[in-house]
Amino acid sequence: MNMAWEPRLIVIACHWCTYAGADLAGSLRYSYPPTVHIIRVPCSGRVEPEFIAEALKRGADGVFIGGCHFGDCHYKEGNYKAIRRFKLFKRVATDLGIEPERIQLEWISGSEGKRFSEAMTEFDAKIRELGPNPLKGGAQ
Repeated sequence: MNMAWEPRLIVIACHWCTYAGADLAGSLRYSYPPTVHIIRVPCSGRVEPEFIAEALKRGADGVFIGGCHFGDCHYKEGNYKAIRRFKLFKRVATDLGIEPERIQLEWISGSEGKRFSEAMTEFDAKIRELGPNPLKGGAQ
């Protein structure tokens, strides 16, 4: 039996903003794809490039990092740190043959449940266009 490929999306979400946005999306019944798997972190500034690399290595088809808008970071500078690391990792990923579109960073606040739902739907569609992660062994 040949199963149709479904993307596996890892969302690394800041506890204070994007995770709260995801929670609000659920409370307001805004749907988002079931391919989304959320990992809550204290701050997007705590997301090490190794986390992204490990997720891709373990079979994620896309990694989405969600943090607070500039000026809203609970730890003041976490999102600035996140964007610096994100830009660096995207360059490295390209050198390793990973499509940079598989990695996305966005700022979604706790009051943007609808935006969270839309961002997840858009990211799912983008990853479906790209197909399975080439690092995933035995991908269809």
